[in-house]
Amino acid sequence: MSTQETYSIKIAGLNRDLQLFEVRPGLRIAILNILGDTELVEACAKELNKKLKEVEFDSLVTAEAKSIPLAYALSVETKKPYIILRKSYKPYMGDSIKAETLSITTGQPQILILDEKDRKLIKGKKVLIVDDVISTGSTLQGMHMILERAGAEIAAEAAILTEGDRAKWMHIISLGHLPLFSD
Repeated sequence: MSTQETYSIKIAGLNRDLQLFEVRPGLRIAILNILGDTELVEACAKELNKKLKEVEFDSLVTAEAKSIPLAYALSVETKKPYIILRKSYKPYMGDSIKAETLSITTGQPQILILDEKDRKLIKGKKVLIVDDVISTGSTLQGMHMILERAGAEIAAEAAILTEGDRAKWMHIISLGHLPLFSD
């Protein structure tokens, strides 16, 4: 059995070993997968909430799927509703808004969709963008496009971790930063 190389990090007072994953030849990233890690999700939501005390917003917005538990836990902490930008269209979503992004983990284009009912909830409102990890900014850019077209004001952006060029993400409210791993 081969052992997977990991990167150790302390997030919200908890230690985690993140597996390194090759996204293209010569470049690996540390994968934070919060799905099923209730302890980490709740700790991160509590710590992010502390950092968000001065930010005025009406609701949280995140992209499907890995950051949904964080959006839920942060919603509980902040007592604000959360909205999920979906990755596939369903007929009940009505007159939705779509944007295309490029996923760093799959290398494939992905679509983000704002449901018609959620459009009504955020029009003219201040929203907080929430993500698990912000790396290339592609998903963030897609979320911005959708929210601007929906008439929402982006109050701030928050993530558990940022990744890559730290200077690029200084405006993000986060709990830490991940380096990129080059061979």
